[in-house]
Amino acid sequence: MDHYGFLSIIPPLAAILLAIKTRQVYLSLLIGIWSGWIILDGGNLFTGSISAIESLVNVFADPGNTRTILFSCLIGGLLALIQRSGGVEGFVKRINNRLSSLNTHSKSNNRIIQLFSFFTGAIIFVETNISVLTTGSIFRPVFDKYKIAREKLAYIIDSTSAPVCILIPFNAWGAYIIGLLALNGIEDPFTTLFQSYIFNLYPILTIALLLFLIISGKDFGPMRKAMIRAEKEGKILRDGARPLVSSDITSLHKKEGINAKSFNMLTPIILMVLMMPIVLIISGWNSSEYITSLSFNEKILEAIRNGSGSQAVLLSVIAAIFVSVVLYKSQRILSIKEMTDLILKGMGGLVPLALLMLLAFAIGSLCKELGTGLYVSQLVGDLLTPKLVPAIIFIISGFIAFSTGTSWGTFAIMLSIGIPIANSMGIDQNIIIGAVLGGGVFGDHCSPISDTTIVSSMAAACDHIDHVKTQLPYALTTGLISVLIYIIIGYIFL
Repeated sequence: MDHYGFLSIIPPLAAILLAIKTRQVYLSLLIGIWSGWIILDGGNLFTGSISAIESLVNVFADPGNTRTILFSCLIGGLLALIQRSGGVEGFVKRINNRLSSLNTHSKSNNRIIQLFSFFTGAIIFVETNISVLTTGSIFRPVFDKYKIAREKLAYIIDSTSAPVCILIPFNAWGAYIIGLLALNGIEDPFTTLFQSYIFNLYPILTIALLLFLIISGKDFGPMRKAMIRAEKEGKILRDGARPLVSSDITSLHKKEGINAKSFNMLTPIILMVLMMPIVLIISGWNSSEYITSLSFNEKILEAIRNGSGSQAVLLSVIAAIFVSVVLYKSQRILSIKEMTDLILKGMGGLVPLALLMLLAFAIGSLCKELGTGLYVSQLVGDLLTPKLVPAIIFIISGFIAFSTGTSWGTFAIMLSIGIPIANSMGIDQNIIIGAVLGGGVFGDHCSPISDTTIVSSMAAACDHIDHVKTQLPYALTTGLISVLIYIIIGYIFL
């Protein structure tokens, strides 16, 4: 049987509806997996439950899945080391020293400060929360000094986290998406991810709009009112606002008695970023039987194309941790015991992310077993013209991410559905992949329950609802433009 008919959509549908209703994404995905394996085992509750547990264990049978999950935990350990070593605080001081010479009363300097915050968030693309928290910690006092609304800071750091991270494959986002693509039968997931970037419209348009607003100074909607309030009245927050602040999240503490050096942050992060393409080249160097006939430059590109993304990110973060340990020990900043404890504590902080990956890989594999994507593609083929499918996939992905507050869970479900739709209807799968990824970020960006949205409010010490209200018109603008472009793409190319 190619698919289980209507039964094949029950597990992902149950996971989506439960997540929307309960806001418990982990439990909802788990129930979806459990119900799916009961269906596969012919309705037997006992064997279906055992099969569901085994499916979670079998996620680790794939080395790529295991590497990606390990990377997600280890990146938490690296970030804990960097924070405790004073690397983040040193980076903050360096940026503040650069800004201290600016004229407080110059409007052009306000734009420069906003551009600084944009580029700071963009270059810290290793992980969304560290991008948001670091940029917020650096620029919150600077924005206050120059009377720039806190809502604008929250918008900038929110728009330079997920939208930037998803466009760069050398981080957890890239490794996770590459794993999902491989799980759904994509033979060359790394190249496919690159090729889908041109169709991943929402993040690109979000970054473009943000830069336009900063450079032109022409805000609109509630954000314009907030900026006028801050400029004319000197109120960085509206009257009655309740800043969403958590000292545990927004304060990045170094160890007492040591000098804060940006070198201790930049060295391991730059090393990790540089290591990723190197490991890709090494892992893919002899992967093709035809590769020996290529020129050196062609061989490099072919090796990157065939390299293991999951191996690249895992080995890179391990190398970064090793260098950090040597660096901090040689400076007598931290002892081996302290660093071991920090690594374990940091890994523990990202266990929820690793668990989400585990469940996402499991439900993606389940949907493949059930033939969910094939059934939905046949159903959609009877109801819709292929020309409208990319726009509809984007809208559905956005709705799921908005309702659940997670783009990653959305990717797992919608890629398992979208890729078979593309294959069966003769649609370029890169368009559908781009629509799923962009839609997931769009919904997550709009959602008041998204962790990135919440952490952005915390990092900017902004009223959370004010952040949502001021950001929403911008997100809806780029979301609507994305839909229109997908419709145009559909009618021109499909």
